[in-house]
Amino acid sequence: MQKPLINPFEKAAGYKTPETARACALSRAFPSFCFYPKVVGTVFRAAGLAKNGLYDGERWIQSSLEILSHIEAVGGRVEVEGLQNVDSLSSPCIYVANHMSTLETFLLPSMLRPRGPVTFVVKKELLEYPVFGWVMRSRKPIALGRANPREDLETMLKEGKEKLSGGVSIIVFPQTTRADEFDPSRFNTIGAKLAARSKVPIIPLALKTDFWGNGKKFKDFGPIRPERTVRFSFGQPLLPEGKGDEAHRACVKFISEAVSKWSTGP
Repeated sequence: MQKPLINPFEKAAGYKTPETARACALSRAFPSFCFYPKVVGTVFRAAGLAKNGLYDGERWIQSSLEILSHIEAVGGRVEVEGLQNVDSLSSPCIYVANHMSTLETFLLPSMLRPRGPVTFVVKKELLEYPVFGWVMRSRKPIALGRANPREDLETMLKEGKEKLSGGVSIIVFPQTTRADEFDPSRFNTIGAKLAARSKVPIIPLALKTDFWGNGKKFKDFGPIRPERTVRFSFGQPLLPEGKGDEAHRACVKFISEAVSKWSTGP
């Protein structure tokens, strides 16, 4: 049995890949070639456990930590800030984030699951993916069809309120699809509406995960770019009022400013 990985995010306000972390020559030369087989191995192991009803929260965290190790093994760097804002809460919340690549769905569990039960809002089709579908279904996400916005909103409000009442926080990506650029006009209010209806706080989450590029033919398998630092920034909790419009605008502002800073910074 594999020795459990130490979680550097647990009980920490942030994280930076150690300067001592080094990739081997092969990984530096062929990052995609070295990265994807390791990720596939992690997913297959997780799916095997999920298929047998053994994939619990702790195993989910360990899978996520394996992804962190795979990133750093090919020379990638990860920087996380603001986890103290998550620790300041004593209730479930809604994380409202931009959506850039597949990477955030793999890394966020190791940051957030140690702080309490959490799940995602996902496209229904993800539950039908071969292999990965077992993993996703085991996490009991809120699945939306994306074809009927009114129906999706009703599902989100009903199932979301049930999960929040049961102590489960929810990660929402209000964009219609993954994108390298953050476009506020495509960032819907579904997370803010659920938070307002359920009377729970929102934590805005800005992220930059284009280390794992989106592919042209197969979106989940794009180029791996170790020169692009993986970044997560958790904002201060927001308490939505009314229909949550002001809280939604605050989320957009926080994410826009963080993404803009990262795009112009070193």
